[in-house]
Amino acid sequence: MREFNEADKNKKKARIEIPENPADLSPEKLAELEESVRSSLKDGYLACPVAWTLAKKSDVPRIAVGAVTDQLGVRITDCQLGCFKVDKTLYSEPPRETLDPEMITELEKLDKDKILSCEKAFELAIKYRQKPMVVGNEASARNMKIRNCQLGCF
Repeated sequence: MREFNEADKNKKKARIEIPENPADLSPEKLAELEESVRSSLKDGYLACPVAWTLAKKSDVPRIAVGAVTDQLGVRITDCQLGCFKVDKTLYSEPPRETLDPEMITELEKLDKDKILSCEKAFELAIKYRQKPMVVGNEASARNMKIRNCQLGCF
């Protein structure tokens, strides 16, 4: 995977508007977060679950971690909902589990109302005791679009 360059940053800015310091962090806290991101990179990338952990440990909103990764030119990989990965899946469709019909109904309503966000997908996963990837796979299999990544990736 290639690096996150200026062209990528500009393309993303055209789609998503994230302030440079969305959590209004102090310069010291921002520098600390930048160092945490740098020290957590694996092969030059930051995995989504690691970014979530950094946000929790640093006591900052997830979007702040996403903004810092953008500023550092780092790509976030391995979305917990399956929206993007570094390694390509070897099969065309993941096997689907039998899911609670109520969860499917909620998922369909969120999609119909165009409010199926990353946050809502995680809420469904917690509510129905599923892994986030299961919710993401189901949304994908139903051609639903998950919006508003909590890290600002999409």
